[in-house]
Amino acid sequence: MRHLRIYIACLVCLLCPLWGYGQEAVSAEASGRSDKAGAADSVAEMFRLDELEVRAQRREQPVFPVQRLEGARLQSLGSQSVADAVRYFSGVQIKDYGGVGGLKTIDVRSMGTHHLGVFYDGIEVGNAQNGTVDLGKFSMDNIEEISLYNGQKPELFQPAKDYGSAGTLYLRTRRPRFVEGKPYNIRLSLRGGTFGLANPSVLYEQRLTEHIHLSASAEYTHAHGRYHFRYRRVLPSGAVAWDTTAVRQNGDVEALRAEAALFGYLPSGKWHAKGYYYQSARGIPGAIVNNVWTNSQRQWDRNAFAQGNLTYSFAYGIDMQFNAKYSNDRLRYLNPDTTLMYIDNTFLQQEVYMSLASRWRIFSAAYDGLRHSASGVTWDLSLSGDWQWNTLDANLANFVYPTRHTGLVAAATALEWRYVRAQASLLGTFTHDRTRLAAPTPLRTDWSPAVYLSCRPVLTEHFYLRAFYKRVMRMPTFNDLYYTDVGNISLQPETAVQYDGGVQYDKTWARGVFRALSVKADGYFNQIHNKIVAIPKGNGQYRWQMMNLGYVEIRGCDINASTTLWLTRDVFFTLAGAYTFQRAQDFTDPQDITYGGQIAYIPWHSGSVTAELRWRGLAFNYAFIYVGERYHNSANIPANYQQPWYTHDLALHYDLPLPAHGKAAGAPSRSQTALRFALEVNNVLNQQYEVILNYPMPGINGRGTITLIL
Repeated sequence: MRHLRIYIACLVCLLCPLWGYGQEAVSAEASGRSDKAGAADSVAEMFRLDELEVRAQRREQPVFPVQRLEGARLQSLGSQSVADAVRYFSGVQIKDYGGVGGLKTIDVRSMGTHHLGVFYDGIEVGNAQNGTVDLGKFSMDNIEEISLYNGQKPELFQPAKDYGSAGTLYLRTRRPRFVEGKPYNIRLSLRGGTFGLANPSVLYEQRLTEHIHLSASAEYTHAHGRYHFRYRRVLPSGAVAWDTTAVRQNGDVEALRAEAALFGYLPSGKWHAKGYYYQSARGIPGAIVNNVWTNSQRQWDRNAFAQGNLTYSFAYGIDMQFNAKYSNDRLRYLNPDTTLMYIDNTFLQQEVYMSLASRWRIFSAAYDGLRHSASGVTWDLSLSGDWQWNTLDANLANFVYPTRHTGLVAAATALEWRYVRAQASLLGTFTHDRTRLAAPTPLRTDWSPAVYLSCRPVLTEHFYLRAFYKRVMRMPTFNDLYYTDVGNISLQPETAVQYDGGVQYDKTWARGVFRALSVKADGYFNQIHNKIVAIPKGNGQYRWQMMNLGYVEIRGCDINASTTLWLTRDVFFTLAGAYTFQRAQDFTDPQDITYGGQIAYIPWHSGSVTAELRWRGLAFNYAFIYVGERYHNSANIPANYQQPWYTHDLALHYDLPLPAHGKAAGAPSRSQTALRFALEVNNVLNQQYEVILNYPMPGINGRGTITLIL
């Protein structure tokens, strides 16, 4: 604890002097923050197709491999949850245990779920207990943008946490936008579909003052989760072991989500505060094994957090940012089946998080003040420091009640000159655990460097080359270390090293049929050392021990391409595709049968295709997902073989504008009242498949949605 206090004191000394600079405002963005003129509502945005061109030209895209879904394109994919939407990204593997309420996690570039950081409105969603985030809990109803970065987000002006993951997934919720003369927005939605799905939601936005806006939303989900599936197994000899049809049971879910947020705009800054609450009761469908067709396990979740952000710009190119969060999560798991093992466990974890980040624009080609750079050089420096406190309570016998203090400090710099951009960062992580029944663990220290480089060899074309190196570390979770009779307090952190090289070409046209073209390709090599794995302990099925035994190498490439065509005055066509090749090998033990084998559930080939045809307010969408052959164990033997699977999804959307309620200043009137209809049919060919062995997925299914926007 003494070391942590010293670290915090040093960090304060480093950051506080920056506040001493003059208070003269540098309001590069202030004029746009008042929202006096307002902006178009999301319905109207769907008709502003030129927005695609603007968003495709973000400066940071060539430097960092990034994939993004936003706006109307995101809503048109027909995704029920965030996990459904990220399936269309390259390099992503979804672990889906089936059903409306089944657990859904993602693995990016075979690094493992624990190496992905999930950020909700700029602050990480933590889970110190087991390190995973169930993306099935996050509804698409209030999500405005999803961004996936390999490595880290390119912005220097961010908390130290953002530098600490091998990949980062950013979920950005909707911010209020108003047209002149209309101080509120209301959106009412009702979604229904197969599996007994009933899903009403409401969104309300209010302009409280000229500079303070309110947003509140709520959503209720109910589904019985039952669906038919075909259960078929073929022996290695080719003979059919069994072939039957059954109904998936115990996949019901009942969930409530509520959010409220305030957004404020200052002359030289902005702030927001958010409260979030989620609770659910769900059945756990379980695996179909040994002729057991139903399960009785149940799970109750309650997640609540409050978080806030303040960003302010000072004179001399200095910016400051403060983030804070408190979360309280409760989980209860019940297995009443005494023929296996009766379990009734309750876990309560709490988290307190604070961050202070600063950025200094030493030179800026676009800055007209004292730091103007006539040579066109842009040079930024940043320093950020975070502190996080986690604790876990449980009703387990002999539980040690762990508490963890984590300090992070990150220093980064970015230099841009003409066609070259370079960025480097160094993250220091300091972790200290305490338990009630054991002596405190020593302070663990780790340093994680990263270097990024991109260049544009042809100045007149939108062609870029990029490369990066990054080392990251992930601490063992509370379950890894302290779970009764399973945890291992001697575990070492798991480390990963990433190498990436890629090319990108972006081109837009103001006239003609072709309006936009984007092609991206990245090759990568990843190494994971001290991989934390669970191995059997004794003869019991439920007795395991966590160990540092693993070493994995991943070689692969991601390819993304998209184009937009203007077929006629009112007809637009968008086509996008993603392809991934991965060779992820387990090199843990040369004497083991798993040595050199493709790691579990990672296909060699996978990809997706999405297409959208839009005519005025009518849009037709098609989506295809393919996952190639793979094994459910690193022992690549015929008994562990998993067949490829694919799905075809269709969606039809129609927006019916209703009488307008005002217009944005300086812009033609756009409707703010509309009815939106959506019809989605997923897995059109009724493909019978499994993402995880013995967890059958639904066949053909559908949803219908009606939305009223006022």
